[in-house]
Amino acid sequence: MGHVDVRPAPPAEDLPAPPPRTPPKWRAWLWVTLSGALGVLAGAVTFTVGGYVKLSGNVKHETVTQKDLGGEEARPQKISKALNVLIVGSDQRNGANAKYGKFPGERTDTIILAHISPNRDGAVLISFPRDSLVRLPACSPKGNLPGQRPHVGMINESFNSGGIGCTWKTIEGLTDIHIDHFVKVDFTGFKAMVNALGGVQVCLPQAVHDKKALLDLPAGKQVLKGEQALGYVRARYSLGDGSDIGRIQRQQMFLASMAKKAMSGETLTNPATLFGFLDAATRSITTDPDLSIGVMKELATSAQGLTAGQIRFVTTPWRYSITNPGRVEWVQPQADRLFKMVAADQIAKNVKSGEQKVPKSQIHILIRNGSGQQGLGTQVAAELEQRGYHIVKVEQAPKPYAKTVVAYSDNGESRASRLYRELKKARSRRVGTATTQTLVLGIGADWKGMKPPRTLDDVEGFDATQDSCTAS
Repeated sequence: MGHVDVRPAPPAEDLPAPPPRTPPKWRAWLWVTLSGALGVLAGAVTFTVGGYVKLSGNVKHETVTQKDLGGEEARPQKISKALNVLIVGSDQRNGANAKYGKFPGERTDTIILAHISPNRDGAVLISFPRDSLVRLPACSPKGNLPGQRPHVGMINESFNSGGIGCTWKTIEGLTDIHIDHFVKVDFTGFKAMVNALGGVQVCLPQAVHDKKALLDLPAGKQVLKGEQALGYVRARYSLGDGSDIGRIQRQQMFLASMAKKAMSGETLTNPATLFGFLDAATRSITTDPDLSIGVMKELATSAQGLTAGQIRFVTTPWRYSITNPGRVEWVQPQADRLFKMVAADQIAKNVKSGEQKVPKSQIHILIRNGSGQQGLGTQVAAELEQRGYHIVKVEQAPKPYAKTVVAYSDNGESRASRLYRELKKARSRRVGTATTQTLVLGIGADWKGMKPPRTLDDVEGFDATQDSCTAS
């Protein structure tokens, strides 16, 4: 590769200081409740033994057997001491919940896999779009649920058909990642968690008026509580582009903001606030019996230094389906690469480095095709979009380029270096001094394509320190 005139990005901002060191048993409860509600881990303060017993009694359990998962020999191998927790949001519309629209039984529109590194010094949460068309496995009937035959369908069908065991089996089969535990979070219990924290801050680019979600909010930064918070994470058609993808991004940002507040000194040093949050959270979750107090204590003891900056949110690479309007399909091989990186725990370097301070969605790219290959600009644009970059425009270059060029302004240097790291072979030069934040990728005859992702730094996402006002 030839010489590249790209100066290094400014040093990353310091990560927040870790929470105070505290006895493991209370840290354990914040581990499991945040693992369930947010998929994250943190510290806690000391309470009485009676309070600890109370929290332990709050948690409900549901057994998932090896038979439910297809048998031990059919499951993915456990290849490290990482912990993988399946998280689903349970939506029941009866009693007080009927005001959101009645339907029988239980369903989930939120499916997340939380991967916690072997050293308990990093976590990544993978969201699976509800509208994903995937290969679903056979699941036996369970209780009042009819079971599931093998077919291609929406990913959340498994929960409706066979419950949490069928969803567990589905996600293991699709990702080839061995899942250790599950946590089911009650739909409306989520409100109590938010209220216990005194609300969670969000940033709205425009006012929202949504009768279905019982939501009426002005634009700008604000703190949401109770019904407003629930409506915000549930709303779909009145916010963003109206897609489930937009809702996932909004849920991720809300959970990141919630995690940041739960892990802050404001919460950890206030026994009443912390106990209220833990009490609300444990009342709202159901886990497998194997997610025991002993397991939680082991997690708690080993994760006392985890910070919000070490918790990363990503979404399975996707694209809108051409053959099934309104549905999405996973982009391959990117999706499988993501799952393999997570299974092999290729996340520690990324989450500890603090590099991810500029979301890829804020890196705007103008593509000029000077390669001489018809349609290459559109092809490159699609791949960059799949990796999370925002493409402003694709156009033909005014003349052929022998070399690929990444042009950028002084204010865009750190962004340019990030893009450059993902190119296989290209000669980049720094041009111009304008203040624009848009990068120009001039594709030359030497274009060799994009490097395969090696860490989660190459996958669209953000950490839990990200401000919701700068994440889109």
